[in-house]
Amino acid sequence: MTEAGKTPWHIWLVGILAVLWNLIAVTDYTFAKMKSDWYMSEVSQFTAEQIAWFGNFPLWANVGWALGVWGSFAGSLLLLARNRHAVTSFIISALGLAVMTFYQFGLKKDEFLGLFGPGPMYFTIVIWAILIALFLYARAQAAKGVLR
Repeated sequence: MTEAGKTPWHIWLVGILAVLWNLIAVTDYTFAKMKSDWYMSEVSQFTAEQIAWFGNFPLWANVGWALGVWGSFAGSLLLLARNRHAVTSFIISALGLAVMTFYQFGLKKDEFLGLFGPGPMYFTIVIWAILIALFLYARAQAAKGVLR
C-alpha cells in the first residue's frame, strides 16, 4: 500500500502517456466508423481500396476492433483513477487485439499486406508490446494496493 493513500508519481506518468497513446486509436476508430472521407483520405492518406477494407470487416472483427480500442482506453482512464478494473480492461483489450490480429494476419494476411504493406504488421507488434506492458504495470500496481 502507498503511504497514506498518496498516488505514486509514476501512476500519473504512465496513465497520462497511456491515455495519449490510446487517443490515437480512439481517433482512428471513431473517424473510420463515421466514414470520414476527410480523415481517412487526407489525414491517414488511405486509398479508396484501403478505406473499403475497413468498411468490409465482418461483425466479429468489428467487435474485436472495438474491444481492443475501447478496452485499452478505458484501462488507461481506470489506471489514472487508481481503479483495479484497469487490469480487466487491459485483458479485454488484449482479447480484442487478438481477434483483429487473427483476422488481419491470420485469415486475410495476403490481402492485408497487398493493400498496406508490411508496416502495419510491425506496428501491431508495437501495439502488443505496449498493451502487455500496460497490463503488467496495472497488475503490479493492483498487487501493491495502489489500485483499489
